[in-house]
Amino acid sequence: MKEHWITRRRFINTAALAAAGTSLLGAKKLSAVSPVHYTANHIVSIARVKDGNIRKAVEEAIDLLGGLNSVTAGKNSILLKPNLVGPDTNSTTRLEVIESLARLFKNSGRDVVIGEGSAAADKFNVINNDTYRTKNKDILDRMQRYIFDRLGFTEMAGSLKVPLINLHSGEMLDVPLRNGMVSDFVRINKTLDDVDLVCSVPMMKTHVLAGVTLSMKNFIGCYPGTEYYSVRSWLHDRAAEKGSDGIAYEILDMNRALKTGLSVIDATSAMEGNGPTGGNVIDMDLIIAGTSPLATDIVGATLMGFDPEEIPALKTAAKFGMNPATLDEIEIRGLKPEQCARKLVKPQIFRWADISKTWGVKEI
Repeated sequence: MKEHWITRRRFINTAALAAAGTSLLGAKKLSAVSPVHYTANHIVSIARVKDGNIRKAVEEAIDLLGGLNSVTAGKNSILLKPNLVGPDTNSTTRLEVIESLARLFKNSGRDVVIGEGSAAADKFNVINNDTYRTKNKDILDRMQRYIFDRLGFTEMAGSLKVPLINLHSGEMLDVPLRNGMVSDFVRINKTLDDVDLVCSVPMMKTHVLAGVTLSMKNFIGCYPGTEYYSVRSWLHDRAAEKGSDGIAYEILDMNRALKTGLSVIDATSAMEGNGPTGGNVIDMDLIIAGTSPLATDIVGATLMGFDPEEIPALKTAAKFGMNPATLDEIEIRGLKPEQCARKLVKPQIFRWADISKTWGVKEI
């Protein structure tokens, strides 16, 4: 397994990045690392959802990038990664967006799977309004099945004959990271390595820790709970010790570990205020697609009324040499930002240290 970068330039080799990470044990495979640098132009498209036709907007957004075959050339197997933080449709990627993408990929002859490692659900790791951390495989497996069922993904995937993958458990492997920010490797479900492309499909949301949760933040759901705990609290503890601002280090480490490229933001609705679950949902009626998670998120954050410099993961990525660094470096097709931007209510920002002593601390 190789480390995969979404940039054209190397990460700067600083002492901060060179700090050694944690030591996890027990994965079945440890592969050599040789960074891959993507050099494609940074293109992002913005399409309007008209008359409620989400599928047409998804297709338009992909076509504006040059078409599915162009943006996924050489990619024969795809994992779609929605944001299913929990069982509430108000805070999760819309089923119709994932279904539209799955149909597009299948109709083009690709193999498609859908994978997620959800954070929490009532009666599983949320009990009497307290959120617990757990590595218990049985709890995590039952929770993931419940969330897939509750949100309609089980029925949809069955009708399309698309496998659903619980990223919390299963066969694991380690992806070594040169100059990893939190650790010198990331552990992932082997399916994430078996596919040719992991396509992030988040819901557009604000976030009380990260500022926004878009394509890059969505990959936090790829950290398996059986290794990092269900709400990734152990991971955030280690990252905070390293100086991670707004959980940026753990976001960027996972983005380097995965085979990223095409990203599609579900902005049919967006959450403002204290997301990712406690904010208000508003209509945006947009689909945003891009050739890299970083470029897509810079545009997405801008449309939400944020300066990318306000978002720790985007600011940290620019600091360490990841491209693009600014909106000016991105070719935007379809709607212009000024035609569809909306100033969302910003979240109350907390540091991980502010909540780590009271949330996700107790273990079951």
